[in-house]
Amino acid sequence: MDDLNPFLEPGMYVRHPTERDWGVGQVQSSIKGKVTVNFEETGKVVIDGTRISLEIVSN
Repeated sequence: MDDLNPFLEPGMYVRHPTERDWGVGQVQSSIKGKVTVNFEETGKVVIDGTRISLEIVSN
């Protein structure tokens, strides 16, 4: 399976496409398809980048 988020780097801001109540999150790491994001309302979550394409948030 392909990584749907190969462009994400630590420090970037993203949203989860189906979990809007999590708020904006900051990418902590992206390694081999696993993206760790610290969301405003949910805290730290590890996303399977082969199943979920995160949305980049512009500043």
